[in-house]
Amino acid sequence: MELLDTLVAKGLRRESPTREEALAVLASSDDDLLEVVAAAGKVRRHWFGRRVKLNYLVNLKSGLCPEDCSYCSQRLGSKADILKYTWLKPDEASQAAAAGVAGGAKRVCLVASGRGPTDRDIDRVSKTIEAIKGQNQDVEVCACLGLLSDGQAERLRAAGADAYNHNLNTSEATYGNITTTHTYADRVETLQQAQAAGLSACSGLIAGMGESDEDLVDVALALRALDTDSVPVNFLIPFEGTPLAKEWNLSPQRCLRILATVRFVCPDVEVRIAGGREVHLRSMQPLALQLANSIFLGDYLTSEGQAGRADLDMIADAGFEVEGAGSTTLPEHRVAAAAPSGCGSSGNGSCAPCGDGASADGDPVPSRARTDLVSVRRRGAGTELAPNA
Repeated sequence: MELLDTLVAKGLRRESPTREEALAVLASSDDDLLEVVAAAGKVRRHWFGRRVKLNYLVNLKSGLCPEDCSYCSQRLGSKADILKYTWLKPDEASQAAAAGVAGGAKRVCLVASGRGPTDRDIDRVSKTIEAIKGQNQDVEVCACLGLLSDGQAERLRAAGADAYNHNLNTSEATYGNITTTHTYADRVETLQQAQAAGLSACSGLIAGMGESDEDLVDVALALRALDTDSVPVNFLIPFEGTPLAKEWNLSPQRCLRILATVRFVCPDVEVRIAGGREVHLRSMQPLALQLANSIFLGDYLTSEGQAGRADLDMIADAGFEVEGAGSTTLPEHRVAAAAPSGCGSSGNGSCAPCGDGASADGDPVPSRARTDLVSVRRRGAGTELAPNA
């Protein structure tokens, strides 16, 4: 396909595809899928080799969120049977993080449900960051706490945070369809505050909420324009008890096309397969490593992932290697221009700040939707059971 040759050449030059070119990738047929994956894979390997960065989620505070994000199992009015608990103590969070680091995680993502942190919450999280860094000095810490107020990003940076996650989730044009308690502009402002404070910006999207191809391309282009270092791609986990519980619209092929599109739009940034990969990619997960250079290890916020050992085996069997703590994730030109942390870059299960429809391209509703793969997390942080790391 001539289009794919053009996109590879642009990706190697760090140029963005046009909106029409990106839409053409999403609209490509299953017959062309392997060609699409191979082309995007050339871009991925050029900038990131065969390295896979591992990330580990710690849910600091679960459930009871006042926001109404339709995709989220922790939302206001959610009837999902998830774990609910208030803030973990710093030593509890550090112990939870240690399980992920022991499994090979290079980054620990600290997430808390809610609209945004109070100053007291920032104190709590700062102590947690210090505890984690004290135990594992080289680990990257990304905070995901919702909308930030003035000065809070600077305090997180001073405490040792390397990055801040706040997903855009979908296009600006349709954002009001999934959330009414805050705006798309609120999310953009928080990301800009994090960047101004010297934190590496992490922001991504959720696919499978009934969005159109145009929505997916628009949010990908918006993330490129914001110059985020890390782009987590979530695939909606349709939790029972949430407004989107019946939205089973993704096939493995559709997920691969979405990942390829994001890679072409954001060729030299960390593209992370986040929540929902086990549910929607299923046996095609190893092929997705040709497109993304980062995954979450083990469980998510309120949903179970596959066992951490299975993740490691999958990476090795696919011919990739786990990125070591001593290596830098981002290409040199991005590191030089990035935050002072030199950071190399959320989970869906879901949470208000980071989260996780037949699509408009005519993809049929998949006939093999694996509802049995949606398992509520009952272990790890906030429980007496060992984490799935």
